[in-house]
Amino acid sequence: MKRWTVALVILLLVAAHSDLLAQCAMCRGTVESTVSNGRSVVASQLNIGIMYLLAAPYLIVTVIGYMWYRNSKREHGKRLEIAGRVKRVMSSM
Repeated sequence: MKRWTVALVILLLVAAHSDLLAQCAMCRGTVESTVSNGRSVVASQLNIGIMYLLAAPYLIVTVIGYMWYRNSKREHGKRLEIAGRVKRVMSSM
């Protein structure tokens, strides 16, 4: 479990790098026009929104994958238990 924690910390450090706060051409035009009007808060909020939209699908897929893995692991244990019972019954016959 410690490996996952280290990997998560490294991933968060990479994601927090300032070069990742990029914008598309339309967003950049909007930011430049609002900064020229004196409102510089829009640029930082727009970058946070872009990062949120980038991270949301990956987070959803990760949660679904983890739940699938956990459920398949639990079912595999049940299958082994049932197979053991069947073998015992068949050997006693």
